[in-house]
Amino acid sequence: MLRDITPDDIAGPGIPHTLRYFDGTTRNVVVTSIETPFPSGELIVSQTDPKGIITMCNEAFVRMSGYSREELLGAPHHILRHPDMPAAAFEDLWKTILSGKKWHGYVKNLRKDGGFYWVYATIVPNIRNKMITGYTSVRREPDRRKVEEYARLYAAMLLDQRSFL
Repeated sequence: MLRDITPDDIAGPGIPHTLRYFDGTTRNVVVTSIETPFPSGELIVSQTDPKGIITMCNEAFVRMSGYSREELLGAPHHILRHPDMPAAAFEDLWKTILSGKKWHGYVKNLRKDGGFYWVYATIVPNIRNKMITGYTSVRREPDRRKVEEYARLYAAMLLDQRSFL
C-alpha cells in the first residue's frame, strides 16, 4: 500500500489531491509547485515486473524521486504519477507496451516531497520466449520547449476529462 503524502512531507504550501489508480486504489497527496531540475548528463533507469512493480532502480532514480531505494523496490511505478498527468497518457503507454512495442513520451513525475520533475521517457517491454517478463524505463533530460508544449496539452486534456465526470 502506498503511503499518503501529507503536509508534513512537503516544503512550503501545497495543494491536496486524491489520486485514483487504474487498479482501483487511491492515495492522498499534497502537490507543490517546486520543480527539481533533471540531472544534466544522467539517465534515470528502472525496471518493473509485468504489473509495474519496481524491481530495480539506479541512483539517479532514487535521488530524483526523493524516495529511498528501499521504498521504491516493491512499490508500484505509479507512485510517481503526478495529478497533472491525464489518464489518457497512461492508457496510451500501457496499450503500446502491452502490445510489445516501445513507448516514448514526456512525463511529469511526482516526488515524495510533493514537488515534481519532467522527463522524456522510453519504456521497453522485456520479452523472453515471446512473453513480456517486465519493462525497462529509461528517462532522459527533456527538451524544455517540449515540456512547455506538453504541460499545456496535458492541462487541456485534464479539463476535457473533468468535463465528462
